Amino acid sequence: MRKAEIKITVELDDNNVPENITWESSDAENKELLPVKSMMLALWDHQYKNSLRIDLWTKDMPVDEMKRFFYETLQTMGDSFLRATGEEKIVGDLRDYCAHFAEKMEITQDK
Repeated sequence: MRKAEIKITVELDDNNVPENITWESSDAENKELLPVKSMMLALWDHQYKNSLRIDLWTKDMPVDEMKRFFYETLQTMGDSFLRATGEEKIVGDLRDYCAHFAEKMEITQDK
């Protein structure tokens, strides 16, 4: 059996607020630590039938980038849900909501 490891390192200040977040993957071509400003990790606990989540962002994460991060996360959740379930109609509804979210948050849909 092949294994891969993802390592996330969070540097905290004296108040336990993230100052730096880096990640690396044993499976990546690039073997260096990659810095990020925000992360969301969701895991499914089959035994207890609930989600386990870690949402972190550094104290210098700009609000406009946080808005885009949420927008892009919602979009990619739709992609994942469609691949996992084939539920095209509800994913269409999620895409509509994402467009509404982008409009309300004044996020341009181009990069």
